This record gives sequence, structure tokens and C-alpha cells, in this order.
Amino acid sequence: MKKIVKYGLFLLAIISINSCKYYNFTGTGKIDAETFQVNYFQNNAELIEPGIERDFTLALQDLIQNQTNLNLTTSGADLIYEGEITAFRISPMTATADQRAAQNRVTMNVRVKFTNTKKEEDDFDKTFSFFYDYPANQQLIGATLQAAKNELFERITQDIFNASLAKW
Repeated sequence: MKKIVKYGLFLLAIISINSCKYYNFTGTGKIDAETFQVNYFQNNAELIEPGIERDFTLALQDLIQNQTNLNLTTSGADLIYEGEITAFRISPMTATADQRAAQNRVTMNVRVKFTNTKKEEDDFDKTFSFFYDYPANQQLIGATLQAAKNELFERITQDIFNASLAKW
């Protein structure tokens, strides 16, 4: 009986390991590509936040590198991400009893053109957006700005990843 259980566990382990080549924990499945490139995302928003385009480009590169085994390259890649930051705006969200803003919202929109040179039906050109709310008595500088950028980048880059590789 112990021998049957031992062989059963061994067989289960082999099946589990082999299935990882078809599916992984990021949900991407098998990616038919070896390389990717993320071209510099220009900041064409009306409100210019210095350095946001560089930080966003690096955040997208990091996310793809951390969640796949694709190699980053600067040209001739199988998967190409390019686009622009089209909006980075601040707007009041809630008001106090004396008609002053109690909370502000910063919204970021990023237009992404994704090209899969090996599978053209996966190509897309669309806009991704997210927002971050913060108290109106704070200015969007320092730690508040960093928290906003972290949240915006995390959500938008994950949405781009899901649309291009995880197909969610």
C-alpha cells in the first residue's frame, strides 16, 4: 500500500511539473515570443509631471520582466509596447459643507499600441486609465505624489500586461 501511495505521489508531482509549461502563476499561459521592447512613452498630457514618462516606461519594463521569462531588447523584439501618456489631471471629488474640496483625484490615461510580430491578431491600440484619491489639504508633491504614481503605475501596467499577455 505504501508503494502505491509513493508511486501515486511521484506521478502527481511529474504531472504538476509538466503542466507548468502550459500555465504559470501569472496567468499568461504559453507565450510564443522570446523578446519584448518597451519604447519610451512620451508625456503628451496637458499637466506635465516631470519624469513621469521615464518612470512609467521603466515600471512597464520591470513588470513584464518580473512576470515572464521574456528578454528585454531595444529593437527587433517579438512583442513591442509603445504609446503616450495622454492625461495626467487633478480634479476635486468631494466637497465639505462650506463648498471646499475635501478630496482630490489624480487621473492618468495611457494610450498603448501593442504589436505581436508573431501573432498579428493579438495587436491592439487602446487607452488604459486609473485614478488615485488623496485629501484636498495635501498637495500632489513628495510622499503624496510618490504614493499616487505607485498606485497609478501598478494598476495601469498590470492592465496592459493582462490585455497583451494574459488575455484578461
